[in-house]
Amino acid sequence: MSKKLRINAGIALLRIFASAMMMVHGFSKLQKLINGDFQFANPIGIGETPSLFLTVIGEFICPVFIIIGFKTRWASAITAITMGVAGFIHHRADPFSDKELSLVYFTVFVALALVGPGKYSVDKSAL
Repeated sequence: MSKKLRINAGIALLRIFASAMMMVHGFSKLQKLINGDFQFANPIGIGETPSLFLTVIGEFICPVFIIIGFKTRWASAITAITMGVAGFIHHRADPFSDKELSLVYFTVFVALALVGPGKYSVDKSAL
């Protein structure tokens, strides 16, 4: 297996797995939004409903784009921002164990925003 093939396969695996796991977190928030339950944290002071809406975009909609490799850099940046807000603002006073997962996701999606989707994607930006 060539080095480029391994790199592109690794990026696809990271992109698909991390996004699928992120969608698990985002699905419950999507259900809240659909059911009209707009009670949600307001970590950046824009209101509960806009915060919930933006979180659904970052945790559910953007990961769909990332999985298929469409506009991956933009979608990854949005998801990274969502996880940055969760880890650095919403959980700032919490113990590390409470913010650890958001920081791991933050790092993964920043990396994907930097490297792009790889060859195995709709955008097909091979390395």
